[in-house]
Amino acid sequence: MATFRKILGAAGVSALMLAAGPAFAEYPEKSVTYIIPFGPGGESDITARMQQEFFPKYANGQDVVIQYKPGGGGSQAWAQLNDMPADGYTIMGANVPHTLLQPMIADAGYKTDDLAVVHYFHYTPDAIVVSKDSEFETLQDLIDYAKENPGAVTFAGSGSNSANHLMQQQLDKLAGITTTYVPFKGTGAAVQAIMGNQTTAGATYSTVGVNYPETRTLAVAADERLPSLPDVPTFKEAGIDWTGGAYRGVAVPAETPDDIKRKVSEIISAINADPDFRRKMEEGGFVLTPIDMDAMPEFLAEQKAKYRGIAEEMGLVEPGQGQSQAQADDASAGQATQSQTQ
Repeated sequence: MATFRKILGAAGVSALMLAAGPAFAEYPEKSVTYIIPFGPGGESDITARMQQEFFPKYANGQDVVIQYKPGGGGSQAWAQLNDMPADGYTIMGANVPHTLLQPMIADAGYKTDDLAVVHYFHYTPDAIVVSKDSEFETLQDLIDYAKENPGAVTFAGSGSNSANHLMQQQLDKLAGITTTYVPFKGTGAAVQAIMGNQTTAGATYSTVGVNYPETRTLAVAADERLPSLPDVPTFKEAGIDWTGGAYRGVAVPAETPDDIKRKVSEIISAINADPDFRRKMEEGGFVLTPIDMDAMPEFLAEQKAKYRGIAEEMGLVEPGQGQSQAQADDASAGQATQSQTQ
């Protein structure tokens, strides 16, 4: 958390400086294709559409064209990314914890380190959401019903082994209940299921409660109540010790030249620093997180450690599963040292 605060403190100023710098002199010289690894209507799509409006201002007047490649909670697109042209004219949305958990838990068709993520630009806390006409007024109402009816409560969410899926499993564990997770090809499709009462509730994000008046948010997994949802309690206030959510960013094919990777990161940084963009994002319930290329290694190392610990605790992976031999050796050495000092 201290590292994250440090990142936030420095990035705003640097992004403004980058926006005026010479890095925009050559690239891009034509429109850029921005691939969203989910269906339309979710947070990845909404924020890409917001960025699309500002892209020409910081990218030599060039547009960004949005395309969709849904499937496997994003994994189908991420598995194809490195087969795409590595010239800077193809970029793709990237999500944490999806891109950490998917390869960790199963064969996702890609590995986390295969993805060249150049910027994470926002964060959305987890939330439990129901339709406006739902019988459940509070999270405790939902938990009580789930205890009386094991397996009957269904949660719509975006993809498998995603932030949404993880929240549902954490809720089951911490509340002592058994519910059923139903994955959809993105938040947009999950929200339609929630509003249509196809599922009991949604394991989704705070932004759904802000942007869809047809829903009611029961709790958010943030440390404090959100300004955009001031009347909604946190999970902790509801007696569930859980905070979490999803980061969204931009990746490029791994073979993209380093100077082009940096220019893509600089464009996203400059858009993030634009006052009008910031206002629109914050009004929509998004939390801006300017994690650029320089901050990326430390950020990803922290997130990998965090989610590996959660996955092991929940029994989703065995200790050491999915790690490189060097990582396993380091872990074994650390355990040996610890046992000698106890």
